[in-house]
Amino acid sequence: MSEFVLCNRQRTRALKLTSVRRVARYVLESELGLNDYELGIHFVSANEMARVNQKFLQHEGSTDVITFDYGDGAETQRLHGEIFISVADAVKQALAFRTTWQSEVIRYVIHGLLHLRGFDDLQPAQRRAMKREENRLLRIVESRFALRELPRTRNSKLKTRNSP
Repeated sequence: MSEFVLCNRQRTRALKLTSVRRVARYVLESELGLNDYELGIHFVSANEMARVNQKFLQHEGSTDVITFDYGDGAETQRLHGEIFISVADAVKQALAFRTTWQSEVIRYVIHGLLHLRGFDDLQPAQRRAMKREENRLLRIVESRFALRELPRTRNSKLKTRNSP
């Protein structure tokens, strides 16, 4: 049985979590072939990301995405973890790379999912392989989903907690 929790604790940009959920579930199930997962995705402020970064990684300042893998490594068909995403950092990176903040947020979701599937970006060769897969998945997602729908409308909920 799968559980998927999305939480928005930032105010940089409004997010429609139902759209984020749809995209993430597509990547998990259709592209990565996973149906058994416990996943939390937290959209946080730059200040909260800096606290998480300092507390758990002993790095100063905010960063774009941090992934915590709670899997035991033995089960390759089960995913268990949390992804923290700084939307403020996504907005900055989108400007720098001339893309949309929505696309950048989804890139970070994909990046976190790939970490939870065993990809690593510490060494140059690993980083290149991960980046290729990240770009491939992002192209697929951008062709299948209208990422402009990520901004939350007035009537959207700020927090959703449903099993898929």
